[in-house]
Order: sequence, then structure tokens, then C-alpha cells
Amino acid sequence: MSYRYSVWFACIAFTVLSIALALSWSPNWWWGAAIAGALSLLGLVDVTQRTSTLRQLYPVMAHFRYGLESVGPEIRQYFIERDTDEVPFSREQRALVYQRAKRVQDTVPFGTIHDVYGKDYEWINHSLVPTHLADHDFRVTVGEGGAAPYETSLFNISAMSFGSLSANAIRALNLGAKRGGFYHDTGEGSISSYHREHGGDLVWEIGSGYFGCRDDEGRFDPGRFAANAADPQVKMIEIKLSQGAKPGHGGMLPGAKVTPEIAAARGVPVGVDCVSPAQHSAFGSPVGLLEFVAGLRELAGGKPVGFKLAIGHPWEWFAVAKAMRETGILPDFIVVDGAEGGTGAAPVEFVNHIGVPMHEALMLVHNTLVGLDLRDRVRVAAAGKITTAFDIARTLAIGADWCNAGRGFMFSLGCIQSRSCHNDHCPTGIATQDPRRWKHLDVEIKADRVAHFHRNTLIAIRDLLCAAGLSSPAELGPEHIVRRVSELHVSSLANVYQFLKPGELLAGVPERHAVFKAFWDIARADTFAPPPRVLEMRASKTH
Repeated sequence: MSYRYSVWFACIAFTVLSIALALSWSPNWWWGAAIAGALSLLGLVDVTQRTSTLRQLYPVMAHFRYGLESVGPEIRQYFIERDTDEVPFSREQRALVYQRAKRVQDTVPFGTIHDVYGKDYEWINHSLVPTHLADHDFRVTVGEGGAAPYETSLFNISAMSFGSLSANAIRALNLGAKRGGFYHDTGEGSISSYHREHGGDLVWEIGSGYFGCRDDEGRFDPGRFAANAADPQVKMIEIKLSQGAKPGHGGMLPGAKVTPEIAAARGVPVGVDCVSPAQHSAFGSPVGLLEFVAGLRELAGGKPVGFKLAIGHPWEWFAVAKAMRETGILPDFIVVDGAEGGTGAAPVEFVNHIGVPMHEALMLVHNTLVGLDLRDRVRVAAAGKITTAFDIARTLAIGADWCNAGRGFMFSLGCIQSRSCHNDHCPTGIATQDPRRWKHLDVEIKADRVAHFHRNTLIAIRDLLCAAGLSSPAELGPEHIVRRVSELHVSSLANVYQFLKPGELLAGVPERHAVFKAFWDIARADTFAPPPRVLEMRASKTH
């Protein structure tokens, strides 16, 4: 018989031998008979089933492969990956968050482990006349001139819903935000009771499902919105157009997972499938979006209202920008979400190949607003794999006013990057609704770590600014970040990328910027639909 059955036959033989020894010598052999017998029965099941060819050809033995495969990610993470391998976050990045969250030493000895002569290595040039800044609590005013402006921190918690995260994770994040003086974005799952317990500042995110402000048919309900927006804990309103984790993709929370708590937060029936459509029903055009922004601002008593988007088709973003110019209605802020992904689980194609990465997306939004002479009237935030002070500095340098992070703050809660957020088996009680897991997450201890991570990261930003001879985060520009573009050449980001001058789009499309040249003139403020030139290109490919 083929060696493929050798393990199974060995189990059968050992079962017979164990039974004989148990009967003739020692009853302790019954344990061996039980174990070997169970494996023998498993082999019998393997050879008689028809769903798995591997199990049929390699009874018992195939299960060893499945076992090794199941722990492959852990083996690679703990024993094979280098400290700088970002998959998706490196051990170095995670360790830095843990150290700052726990307030332990975050210095490293014996020099950098990064290849400073490798392509894409980046740094900030220092000054021979460094500055001294006593304060690290940098603030950005959003909604200036409005009825209820908000002073946001330079670093905040990105959108993560209750449902995706556990009750105690939400409690700890919000309490940490309260202690640290920064905001906590609710995610599109709306404001749960756990967001309200500790009174930390909230940015209420409203997605296409209008959770927390919907009627029984799933349409936007102005009355319910106004009631929730009036909560003093809600500081700003954020309309979610798309997200980096799965842009252009809706979602559904199965009815079995719609608990009474989730149903209360979202305003949906208990036990019924909860659907987030791929697009909004309250508006269908760029002008409609801005009118929706203006309407929400009025209903919210003048609180800042903005939107979050992951950049996709450039003409759609250009259409929104043109609508701003034509209507005179401006969002108070825009959050640019990068395609680097996030805490939300998504199909692998969406995670790997949909959407524009944060750096390019941020620069497109920043450039457009600068070119329309609107940049000083609209604040811009960015999110996408931000964990360190250098990440923040680079993001500010290429156009952001402040930064948000989701997974960075999850690490501060104790996330170990097990990548089991989607199966309810999170080993740290963060991304699970299983009370046997999340109840072991200590809210007080983790809230302190959230606040410490925030504070120590901002202290590191302050020290970077001082080393560069700067007095404010607003002074950071692309000329301060240098990148190695080849083995022998380096360049500042001011030269690596194309930046527009204030008002330049008002005078005509710049020839040097290919995306504006291709799509600016053909974008329309009244529609998100593809412009005629794009439709002509598509038609030509079908002939």
C-alpha cells in the first residue's frame, strides 16, 4: 500500500498493540489505545469523505499540514520577519507604540536598522540653530468663524465602530481621548452607550446607512440627526463617502450579530440584517453633497461638518471641488483616507488593489484646494498607517493639518496584529463581540495607555520640530522631508512631487500636472458620472 496511508496504518497498528498491552500488562495503555483509536477513526473519515482530495489521499497526515498552515502567520511574525518588515505593520512600529503607551524607554542603541542608502529612505534635515518649544499640545481650529468651532489635537483616533470593536475597547479609547484631550471618531456604526460613558470628545461619522439618524426605511432623518448632534459630546460631524479599507464597497452586518446594543446605537431592528449601501441616498451629485453639508451644519447648530473620502476617480473629486467653487458652500474639513487599509475587513482585491494610497490622495486634495485658493478655508486631515511622529511630520509636510490613526491606537490597547479582526476570535479582546474575550480588557489600564501613546507621540513631534529649527507644525513643508530616489540621488518632496501655487487653477490648467491636465476641464459640478471623454475612451476599447 502507498506510503500515503502509512500514518493511518501506524495509528491502527498502535491501537491494536495498545489494546493488547492494556489487556495483558497495564491498564495505563488504554490511554494510548484511545488516542490512537481516535486518529484511526479520523483516518477512516478522511478516506470515505469526498469534499477534500488531500484528506482522501493522505488520511490523518493532511491534518498536520492544516495545523502548520493555521499557525503560519504567527511563525512568520515571531520567528522569520525582520523588525522592519511592514506586513502590514513592522515589529519596530508595533514595539514603539507599546513602549510609548506603557511609558517605558523608547530609545534604541547602536544605530538605525534601516538602510539609509536604500531607495525611498526618508529623513528630516536638522538645523544648527534648533528651537525650543515648551508645549507639545498642538491645536488646529476647525470651523473658524462658525457658531461652534472646535480645537482639534494634531493626532486623533480614526473611525472605528462599536461592532467592529468591542464594548471595552470603545470605552478605553474614549476614556483615553478624554484624558488626553483629543477626539474619538465613532465610525459609521454611530454613537453607542459605550461612547458616552466617559464623555470624551466625539466626531460623529455618518455613512450611507445613516445609523443614528435614519428612518424606518433607512433614509436620512433630519429630526433624529438634530437630536444626536445636539449632544455636547459631539464636536464635529463627518460624512463618510468612502473608506480606505474598502472604497466603493458597502457592507452588511448579519442579523445574528445585531444585538440590542448595536441596534440601539444604529437605530435598526434587533436581529435583522443591517445594510450599509455602497452610496448615499440623501444626495446624488457633488452639488447635492455640499447642500447636504450645509443642511447638517444648520441642523447641528453650527458645529463643524466635513466629509471623509478615499480618492478614486480623479474627476469625481474634481467635480466636488468645482461644486465648492460654484456654490460657495465649503465643508469645514476633509479627511483623506488612504488605500493602505484599516481596521475594517474587506475582500482581498479591495485591500490590495482598490483606491489611491494616502500620500498621493492627500496631495491631490491639497493641490486642488490650493489651486482654487480655498486651502486656508478648508481644513484637511489624513489617515493611513500612521504610528510615529515622523509619519505625522511627513503627512503634515505634504498637506495635512492633522492626522488620525486607527490601528496605531489599537496597538496602544494591546493589539498584537493577529489579523483575526474578522472572525470574532481577537485574542486581545479588542476586535470581538465575544464577552468571554472583551471583558478581560481592563478599561482603566488601557485608557491610560491610549492617552500615554498620544502624549508621547506629540512630545516626539515637538522634538522633531525643534531639531529642524521650526516653531510650529504649520511650518512643516515638503522641502523639509528628503527622500533617496536612487542609490546616488536624493531629493526633497518639494521636488519629488508637483505642487500647485495658490489660485493657479483659476488661471488655467497647469501643463506640468498630468492628472489636472487630463481630468480637470471635463469634470462637472452637477454630476459624479464619467465625463464624455472618459466614456469615449471606454467605447473605443469595445470596438
